[in-house]
Amino acid sequence: MPYQTINPFNNKLIKEYPTHNDKQVEEALTTAHALYKSDWAQGDIKQRVKVLHKLSELMASRVDELAEVVSVEMGKLIGQSRGEVQICADIAKFYAENAEEFLKPVPYKSDLGEAWVEHHPIGIILAVEPWNFPFYQLMRVLAPNLASGNSVLVKHASIVPHCAETFEKLVSEAGAPKGAYTNLFISQDQVASIIDDDRVQGVALTGSEKAGAIVAARAAGKLKKSTLELGGNDVFAVLDDADIDHAAKAGAQARVSNAGQVCTAAKRFIIHEKVADEFLKKFTEHFKALKIGDPLDISTTLGPLSSADAVKTLSKQVDDAVKHGAKLHFGGKKVTGNPGNFFEPTILTHITRDNPAYFEEFFGPVAQVYIVKNDEELVKLANDSHYGLGGSVFTTDLNRARKLASQIETGMVYVNSPTDTAAELPFGGVKRSGFGRELSDLGIKEFVNQKLVVLAAKS
Repeated sequence: MPYQTINPFNNKLIKEYPTHNDKQVEEALTTAHALYKSDWAQGDIKQRVKVLHKLSELMASRVDELAEVVSVEMGKLIGQSRGEVQICADIAKFYAENAEEFLKPVPYKSDLGEAWVEHHPIGIILAVEPWNFPFYQLMRVLAPNLASGNSVLVKHASIVPHCAETFEKLVSEAGAPKGAYTNLFISQDQVASIIDDDRVQGVALTGSEKAGAIVAARAAGKLKKSTLELGGNDVFAVLDDADIDHAAKAGAQARVSNAGQVCTAAKRFIIHEKVADEFLKKFTEHFKALKIGDPLDISTTLGPLSSADAVKTLSKQVDDAVKHGAKLHFGGKKVTGNPGNFFEPTILTHITRDNPAYFEEFFGPVAQVYIVKNDEELVKLANDSHYGLGGSVFTTDLNRARKLASQIETGMVYVNSPTDTAAELPFGGVKRSGFGRELSDLGIKEFVNQKLVVLAAKS
C-alpha cells in the first residue's frame, strides 16, 4: 500500500510519501548497528535517559499541535488526541526517571558464589506498528528500548506517515543520535528481509492477528524473540449489584472511544439478567446522544473510522451478524450524506455461538450485548473467546470483583473502570491477543540480555 495521508473526515488526499528503497534500508541498519556497538548504547544510561526527559518536555509543550496531526490523519477526536500526546510525554518521563533502577544489577543468593544478573542491550529492534494510536504505539517501543541501549527501526502503518515522520523528528530534536530511532516507509517484503538480518535481534508488533502470525513466524524461523499485541474482544461485565448509571455511561464511552478502533475497547457487554433491561435502555440512550462530526470540533463525540476500507469491513461484519440471527437493536449502517468514513453507533443482541460475530473483533462503534444468569455463566462466556487482552467488571462488591478478575482469562482486568493504560502498568494479553508485555518494569526487560555473572566461592 502507498504511504499517504488521507483525511478520514472528508477523504481528501493531503500528501503522498516516497518509500525507502533497499539501499536506504541497508544504510539504516548499518547506522543503527554501529550505534548499538558504540558508547551510546554500551555506556552510561544517564546520556540516554536525558534524551527521554527532553522528549517528554517537547511533547508536553506541543500537545495541541501534535494532537491536530493525529486527528487530521486518522480521525481521532481532538480531545482524545491531546490525551494520547500527553500519555506519550508521561511514558517518556516514566522511563527517564525509572529506567536506571529497573536495569540495575539484581543479586541472587547462591552456594556457588556471589551472583547477580546484569541487563544489557541486545541490538536492533524492529517495530511494526498500527495507525489507531499513531504516537502512543511508537512511544511504547521507543522509550524502554532507547533507555536500555537498543536501536529501534520502525515500520509504521501506511495511513499515518505524517505521524511517523513527526515522531522521528521529535526524537531527533530531543537529542537522540542518528540510528537510535529510524522511521522506514517500507513494504512487507522489506520487513521480512529486516527480520532476517543478523543485526536485528527482536521484533515488536502491534496489529492484527494475521500480521502477528506472519511476523512472529518469520522471527521464530530466525530464532529471534518477538512481542505481539494483537486483537481483542474485551468483555464489559455488569453485575446485578452494579451502579447502572455509571456502568452504562462508562460502557458507552468504552465502546465508542476512538470510534471503537481500540484493541482494548469494550466489545462484548455481558449483563446480569436482573439489570439487563435497565442497562440496555440507558446504554442505548448514550448511543443516541452521540454527535457525529468533525474530529477537530470539540463538541463532536463520534468521529470517523480511519479509512473507507474500515467502513466496508465493519458494514460486512454487521450484515453477516444479522444474517446469522443477531438482532439489530440500534444503528447498523454507514452514515450517508457526507464524504467521510462514518459508521452509526450500533448495538447487536441475541448473538449465538454459531454466529461468526461471536468470535470476531469489531473494530468500530459496534457493541454486542449478552445476558447471563449468574457469575459462573459470566466467566464461561467471557473466556469463550480466541482473544484475551483486557476486560472490565462493574460491581459494588469488591470481593466478588477480585474473584471474577482472577477467573477471567485476559492480560488485564479493570474493576469499575473501562480498560485503561498508564506508563507504570504492564500492557499485554494472552491467547490470540499476543504475548509479551509493554510499559512498566516488565516492558523494559523484554528486549535485554539478562546476563548472569557468578564470582565463584572459594573452595
